[in-house]
This record gives sequence, structure tokens and C-alpha cells, in this order.
Amino acid sequence: MASYKALVKDVIKKADVLLEVIDSRFPEETQNSEVEREIIRLNKPFIIVINKSDLVSREKLEKTKARLSRIAPVVFVSSKDRSGTTMLRHQILASAAIKAGIKGQDILVGTLGYPNVGKSSVINGVTGRHRASTSPVSGHTKGIQHVDAGSHIMFIDTPGVIPFDEKDEYLQGLLGIKDATHLKDKIGVALKIIEKIIAENKTVLESFYSITIKDEASYDVLELIGIQCNFLQKKGEVDETRTATRIINDWQNGRLLI
Repeated sequence: MASYKALVKDVIKKADVLLEVIDSRFPEETQNSEVEREIIRLNKPFIIVINKSDLVSREKLEKTKARLSRIAPVVFVSSKDRSGTTMLRHQILASAAIKAGIKGQDILVGTLGYPNVGKSSVINGVTGRHRASTSPVSGHTKGIQHVDAGSHIMFIDTPGVIPFDEKDEYLQGLLGIKDATHLKDKIGVALKIIEKIIAENKTVLESFYSITIKDEASYDVLELIGIQCNFLQKKGEVDETRTATRIINDWQNGRLLI
């Protein structure tokens, strides 16, 4: 933990502009107030980048923007289709111009965020080519990398800011930090996913799995999905683990939009 904090402080100190990359599906969980306070303390301009914006509704994006805009400029980005990357580039240049002596010089842009929020993908979206190494496996970025994005913009790519508590497997599953093969309680994680989607937009589950949800509990919904997917064991009982794995994979691969 100490090494991560030292790394973050070093990046903040060296950078001219900071990007805090968060996951659009979990803006509160992937926002780091400790990092924000350090950036503000050092009087560095920063931008909040809401990544994976294609995975949530416009309504939810606007609500998140309304809250976060009180802290810093907010830009929506989808690394999948590169939407928002031009706007982010312009915002970086605008934020750099606020700081005296940066105009016309190379701008060091520090990228910070939790594991698997897509920091390297955001960088690749802005550069327009595969410059920063990416992987669906959390923690793929092992150390600081410098990435030239052109237009006097030089990114500092970093590993995840602070590792999540290893005991919080449910959050790791929801955020895609661990895939189904590495989750011990697959059923528990799948139930959390079901609960979150039902709370925000249950029609997503209904249309995707061709089921009807009335007042069923999350476990009953998992059973309905298992039946619809024909994940049945010899005695006709639902294979809960196989069903849970399917739900987790659909969620983490972006097929379940909220």
C-alpha cells in the first residue's frame, strides 16, 4: 500500500495535468477522494474521465456529471468506439493552458485510477493507436510508462492507484477486477450483479435473458435465467454455478448495459 501511495504522489508531483479515470457503472466506488485532495493540495489541474460510458444510460451519465463537475471538468469516454477522446484531448490542452509556462511545451499528463477502469485504453483512445499496453487482466500495467500522444501531450501511465481489499470479492467481481475463473463465490457475485441491475433498470435483464421479473428475489431471478439458458442438471435442477458464471461473463464483457 505504501509503495502505491508513494507512486501516486510522485506522479501527481511530476505531472502538469492529472486524469482521474473512473468506471461509469461505479462512479462512487472508483472515485478516490484521497487522490483528489492531494491533487488539489498541490494546485494541479485535473480532469475526471468517466470511462466505459457506452455501458450506461445517458441519464445516469448526466447525473454522475452533475455531481462530479463540482470537483473538476468531466469528460465522457468510451474506449470501445473512441467517443469523447477528441474532447478529452482539447480539455487537456485547455487545462494545461491554465498553468503558466506550459503553453507550447510538452504537457505531462498523469493518469490515475483503480485497477481495470481502463486507464491504458483511454490513453490509446487519445493517441489514436495502440501505444499503452492493455489487458483484461487487472494489474496488467506493472510500472510507470511514458506514452507520446502527439500535440505536445505526453502521458504517464500508471498501475492501479490503490489495490482493492482482497476480501471484497464482490466488488472485484462487479468491477471486473477478477473474472469468473478467479472468483470463489461466483453465485454471490452474480446475485450482486442481479441486484444492481434490478435496482437501476430491470428491463435490461428481462430483455437480455428473455425473462419476466415481478417481485422475485435475486436468487429466484438467477434460477429464472438458468432455466431460460437451459443450464439444468440431470434431475432438472438449475446449475447455479454455470448460470452465475454466464451472468458474470455477460456483465464483465459489457453485454449487460444499465
